[in-house]
Amino acid sequence: MSDTNITRPAAGMSTAPAPLTTAAQAAPAAASTADPAPLGLAAFAMTTMALSVVNTGILNAALAPTVLALALFYGGGTQLLAGMWEFRRGNTFGAVAFSSFGAFWLSYWFLATFILSTPALVSVAGQVHQAVGLYLLGWAIFTAYMTVASLRVSGAVAGVFVLLTLTFVALCIGAFLATVPSTSSWTKIGGWLGLATALVAWYTSFAAVTNSTFKRTVLPTWPMAPAGEAG
Repeated sequence: MSDTNITRPAAGMSTAPAPLTTAAQAAPAAASTADPAPLGLAAFAMTTMALSVVNTGILNAALAPTVLALALFYGGGTQLLAGMWEFRRGNTFGAVAFSSFGAFWLSYWFLATFILSTPALVSVAGQVHQAVGLYLLGWAIFTAYMTVASLRVSGAVAGVFVLLTLTFVALCIGAFLATVPSTSSWTKIGGWLGLATALVAWYTSFAAVTNSTFKRTVLPTWPMAPAGEAG
């Protein structure tokens, strides 16, 4: 999809060696793969929305495990597949973003299901929140540098990454400051920022799939690549 520009890697972002096949040989393979970006964005948006509703306190924190099914199958598995398809299309940014955030949701599912409930953590229960804070800090750093790269994609995609960076930072602070992170005001702020992130991601997905289906720009995404690279 040309409007989102998410399927075209920006110049200088890839350091991979030149492929053995010629451009003419590679073109049919890329063209035969549909744009996975709307799917990956939709999976990210829905799962982020579900967890953020809990983080805001709108729903009781005890209901957080209800997010795990989405985290495993849609936010995790589907985004990971979208990332693999982006590799197939030669889009470095989309491949790194979707594969990584797919892995994030899979790791969240594994952490919540198997790790945080293990008896081994009972003796250090007062320090578990610090480990969660470190986990979130790593994702905040990753999202921050992906935000820089997103500035060569589109305004819509950049908006998702700016908001997501702020979300991770707020959740990270909440985890470090409170023994029970769900009670922290920072966690609630992160929840509201997460809802905003989900809405922008849903819009970006909606615009991408609509523009692709109508074969024209129906909803703007504000491409940010230089004019010479837009074609």
